[in-house]
Amino acid sequence: MARQLDEQIVGRYPVGQRLRVLDVGMGQGTQALRLARAGHQVTGLERDATMVAAARESLSAEPEGIRERMRIIEGDGRDTGVHFLPGSFDVVLCHGVLMYVEEPDPLLAGLARMLAPGGLLSLLVRNGDALAMRAGLAGDWAGALGAFDTAAYRNRLGLDVRADRLSTLTATLAGIGAPLQAWYGVRVFTDTAADDAETPADVEALLACEERAGRTDPYRGVAALLHLCGVRG
Repeated sequence: MARQLDEQIVGRYPVGQRLRVLDVGMGQGTQALRLARAGHQVTGLERDATMVAAARESLSAEPEGIRERMRIIEGDGRDTGVHFLPGSFDVVLCHGVLMYVEEPDPLLAGLARMLAPGGLLSLLVRNGDALAMRAGLAGDWAGALGAFDTAAYRNRLGLDVRADRLSTLTATLAGIGAPLQAWYGVRVFTDTAADDAETPADVEALLACEERAGRTDPYRGVAALLHLCGVRG
């Protein structure tokens, strides 16, 4: 997904431009730190205190220049208007968050308001059109049959969460003034891999296959996750 995000940033902004990035629900800060290392000014917003502590610990180990380019705020992504002025960011990330939000539209509208004109909104969501794939590939036929008619699923953490459909999010993004510009599939071939699986020796070939499938129909349509990129009008 990082490659997909970089593709969108490079295609939209001049090389070397320092962007203002907001990472909502940043978790332990993997993407936020990566973008800070690339020279961007990054703000991470996270409500889980454990994740905030982990992100701050990782940041503390970085060189001073990177530490100065990144700030971490403990807070809820639904309250961006409390922390920031409209139009404050060139790029807003919201990765792996919507599945935990029962009513995502107000959150998405708030994120769109944070974008400057022409700004990029990057979403990573569970693919509601492919919920039966993991169960089916694992031979769980009852689970696969049940997944066809629902947007709810249980994730690898054992939490009951929800998925989003491409058509619904496309309409939502248009309605909040950040229409969809590009979308990708993520984890087309690797969704059934165990969390503790070792990195294979041919990892570059694996990534090349995933990257190609993530932008190619019909493969991207059955990916476990969808990466959607909208642009503020």
